[in-house]
Amino acid sequence: MKTWELQPKPGFEALTRAERPSPSVGERDVKVRVGAVSLNYRDVLIAKGAEKSLKAPRVPVSDGAGEVIEVGPGVTRWKVGDRVMASFFPHWVDGELSDAHHASALGGSGADGMLREEVVLPEHSWVRMPAGYSFEEASTLPCAGLTAWQALFEVTSLRPGETVLLQGSGGVSVFALQLAKAAGARVLMTSSSADKAVRLRELGAEEVIDYRADAKWGERAKALTGGRGVDLVVDVGGQATFDQSSLALRYGGSMSMLGVLTGGRGEVNLHSVFHRRQTVHGVYVGSVSMFERFVAALERTGIRPVIDRVFPFDEARAAWEHLASGQHLGKVVVSTATRTAP
Repeated sequence: MKTWELQPKPGFEALTRAERPSPSVGERDVKVRVGAVSLNYRDVLIAKGAEKSLKAPRVPVSDGAGEVIEVGPGVTRWKVGDRVMASFFPHWVDGELSDAHHASALGGSGADGMLREEVVLPEHSWVRMPAGYSFEEASTLPCAGLTAWQALFEVTSLRPGETVLLQGSGGVSVFALQLAKAAGARVLMTSSSADKAVRLRELGAEEVIDYRADAKWGERAKALTGGRGVDLVVDVGGQATFDQSSLALRYGGSMSMLGVLTGGRGEVNLHSVFHRRQTVHGVYVGSVSMFERFVAALERTGIRPVIDRVFPFDEARAAWEHLASGQHLGKVVVSTATRTAP
């Protein structure tokens, strides 16, 4: 089968075309012909660090969707022809996240990912695609979509009429915008791009704050609530955005912390957090059970993913370059299928 590998080379030169044998199927395994994958910022970081971190070639990308082409004799959940998505943490079915789950995350240092023609995983690692979704659409859900879902509805419980502050226009934030609007919440967002701000308003954002023009964007968000503060912030930035996120929050508000785009270490002001009795939740993708609840919500609401651009399999490296440029709004996808319609 055709595949892409990360090899210990500098920059995106680490992304290398290769061929591997078709994987075999065990007693409770499911083999899927991959139709599409989508990229996350994690994939950029892993590729850029491959020269130093990899000891052997690794298939990249955690997120993918496709069609079941073979099942092991002990499989009861799936049959040939089913359309499924792989779970980012293939062995985190329910309960709390653990070190063992982390070690098996797809496309990282511990396990090969989805950017190949065929993938074999245990039957518990697959989740049914939403009805009517294309492979390209479904491939955007396992990480960015599920992370947004957990940030809004699993570690917290966003309610109709509440106000949420989202950051930027990447996959997680756009999914969170769509989900929050469907839940009846008011959405404020940040962006430094006037063009992206227009698009975010079209998708339902009530206000978009230019964080470069207004360094105190957290205070601006609070002012937009009449001084009370927002109920929830989904923070994708990390160290450099934490303080303004906290300033934007109301007394007793919650922050879903899920990104380190500006770094994971550094000085932050904790006084606002304890003084105003705020709660910070760490969010890292989600379990299979969360994923199944997320799919059910998508089918009830009719939400469709926002896809920025789809690249053919042979041009996967260009997809990494496009994502790294920061010009995208929504998800960047690589298609591996000749037939993509449901």
